[in-house]
Amino acid sequence: MYQIVMPKLGESIIEATITRWLKGVGETIGEDDPVAEIATDKVDSEIPSPVEGTVAELLFKEGDVVPVGTVIARIQLQKESVAGVPSAPVQPVAEEPIQLGSEKPMVVNPVGTPDLEPATPGRFLSPLVKTIARSEGVGAEELATIPGSGKEGRLTKEDLLSYLASRKSGAPAAQPEVSQTQAATASASPVLHTPPAVQMYPGDQIVEMDRMRRLIADHMVMSKQVSPHVTSFIEADLTALVKWREAQKATFEKQEGEKLTYTPILFEMAVKALKEFPGINASVNGNQIILRKNINLGMATVLPNGNLIVPVIKDADQKNLAGMARAVNDLARRARGGQLLPDEIQGGTFTITNLGSFGSLTGTPIINQPQVAILALGAIRKVPAVIETEHGDAIAIRHKMILALTYDHRVVDGGLGGMYLQKLANYLEHF
Repeated sequence: MYQIVMPKLGESIIEATITRWLKGVGETIGEDDPVAEIATDKVDSEIPSPVEGTVAELLFKEGDVVPVGTVIARIQLQKESVAGVPSAPVQPVAEEPIQLGSEKPMVVNPVGTPDLEPATPGRFLSPLVKTIARSEGVGAEELATIPGSGKEGRLTKEDLLSYLASRKSGAPAAQPEVSQTQAATASASPVLHTPPAVQMYPGDQIVEMDRMRRLIADHMVMSKQVSPHVTSFIEADLTALVKWREAQKATFEKQEGEKLTYTPILFEMAVKALKEFPGINASVNGNQIILRKNINLGMATVLPNGNLIVPVIKDADQKNLAGMARAVNDLARRARGGQLLPDEIQGGTFTITNLGSFGSLTGTPIINQPQVAILALGAIRKVPAVIETEHGDAIAIRHKMILALTYDHRVVDGGLGGMYLQKLANYLEHF
């Protein structure tokens, strides 16, 4: 009997949700045929079967959250004897499910937010529950007192929200009495106020948020609660860059086999400026600022269904223009086709979003936590501009773009943010 386990989906992912079984008990399955669809807070994926055989047992229901390393299904091999003795090696399986804290990566927490893991060993907390707990200032000890209604006492999102509502209203909650220290922490914590019910009118249509949209919403609210957002703007003259691209794009595509869009050029210049201002390529851990050695560039990508995903170009500072173009085109194509791997949307240190692809002049993007800054690229447009010539000022048609940098004012001040933008604009104007 071959045992299929929940695979490791990335360094920071310890569990995944089984969203759909693609094979039922008794059905035959071929090698590399998908047996289940799974989802994390990062990406959706499929679990293939490494063997041919018949599905003998499915150990979880659709919607169950399963720790990495746990057996989820058993496959009876085609050549397996009646006695059940396998003719091929059995997939090794951990004796116990991997639990929170069994592998302890470094956890980067926002300023003033608690580390939830040490006081809750053996209790599985979904990424969404941990995000809500941190944004509401619920400490590990307090979290451990909240009873869970999920499988095996798992704390669900609804359990936590119900507890927070009870704490806010002062009503007695269904958990042990908290200490004075915990009560003081709770009273000092920011409270997410729930808006009143929205009135419906004739002809209104209700569209339920899908799972990804709910995760995006939670992440955006958390980011605004954690970081004081400030946005600075600068206008850059891209005329020289536009002319260079027009002259080189046909040759570039012939030599490199990739289309040369503006995106990899802009990314390359943004990375070049980051190397001079490492305080922008950083994260916050309590009262510490982590200056990242690697520049892993997140590129916000719109999916066909309108949702957003951020694949990451790892070691972007090590790529030349051709390498950057290949990475951008490949990740964008696979993101829209739902073919990204979990590791390809993790580990970003700085994010760029291209608002100009939709005609927007500029915008004020929200920081992708735990990063400290995000850059928005506006549309490249022809505008009349005053230029200096040897014969005096003149008005000419120039290609210009507005760049917007949103940064975490806890650690990035206007001077640093402004200097980064100024350096980037200078690189673009003298491309």
